[in-house]
Amino acid sequence: MRSDLARMIYDDIGFEDITTCALIPPGLNVKGQIISKEAGTVAGVELAFEIFRKFGVETEILKNDGEKIRPGQIIMKIEGDPRNILTLERTVLNLMMRMSGIATLTSKMVEMVRKVNPDVLVAGTRKTTPGLQFFEKKAIRSGGGDTHRYRLDDAILIKDNHLALVGGVTEALSRARKYASFTKKIEIEVETMEEALEAARVGADIIMLDNMSPNEVKNVLTALDNGGLRDDVLIEVSGNINPDNIMQFAKTGADVISAGYITHSAKSLDLSLDLEKMY
Repeated sequence: MRSDLARMIYDDIGFEDITTCALIPPGLNVKGQIISKEAGTVAGVELAFEIFRKFGVETEILKNDGEKIRPGQIIMKIEGDPRNILTLERTVLNLMMRMSGIATLTSKMVEMVRKVNPDVLVAGTRKTTPGLQFFEKKAIRSGGGDTHRYRLDDAILIKDNHLALVGGVTEALSRARKYASFTKKIEIEVETMEEALEAARVGADIIMLDNMSPNEVKNVLTALDNGGLRDDVLIEVSGNINPDNIMQFAKTGADVISAGYITHSAKSLDLSLDLEKMY
């Protein structure tokens, strides 16, 4: 995480912050604050603290990751060398705004499904921004969601292209079981009732019902119940899930709802960093 943050900061700086070096003499000390300009769920506060600390800027956190914020509310107070603060400003705000936008959308969708199914998990997907995976997943957690896989080595997830090359559900699960450590869960993505039942019979830990309608999901769950297979497997639903339809999927009785929407369609939350004038 720290190496990623350092890369982001120094990629932005280049050789120097020309504007700040030209205008602000060394040796000054200023106070400032990061303020919310709209309501939402804040995330990225811990990262901002880490960045500022690394550059000798003192911070006082008033709102922690995952807390609700209102317009005009102070999230963090800062004090230190204005040259460092101004140089870090954009990177810190960009991260916090992006993460807070994801946390806000995640929280909204979690609150929606809790009204009809308090037990279902709302999870992200790997539809994240390259280089920002860790931060975007952390934002999902701040919003009350489940991170799903961070990376490809977290768990086995057999998808449609794997099945097309291997030849089918049973063969794919057999190969996966032989290769993987007992510590790794094996999930398989299916598109039909028949594939779902086959996957359950041959021992998948998790079955992802991909691009099925809520009614199709209910039919699969009923068939698993009738076959005595439901208790042995987690059922995840995914595919084109958004705030307009997530409650319908929550009512099906699935265990997990995963939605790339919460990362690829989240709007950044508007935040600002204001410094006190120096006289």
